[in-house]
Amino acid sequence: MSSHDENVVTHNPFEGKNGASMRNQAIDAGVGFGVSFAFFAIMFIIAIIVDVAA
Repeated sequence: MSSHDENVVTHNPFEGKNGASMRNQAIDAGVGFGVSFAFFAIMFIIAIIVDVAA
């Protein structure tokens, strides 16, 4: 049996003390989706207001 394990994550010295984030990526993706959705929804609402006012 070989002692080499391919799944071992080695420390990258260029990343600093806490390089890789251990947070749940689904939360970050959900926040990104929500922020982008809110941005485009606000742009749409502003366009509707400008269209009605004109």
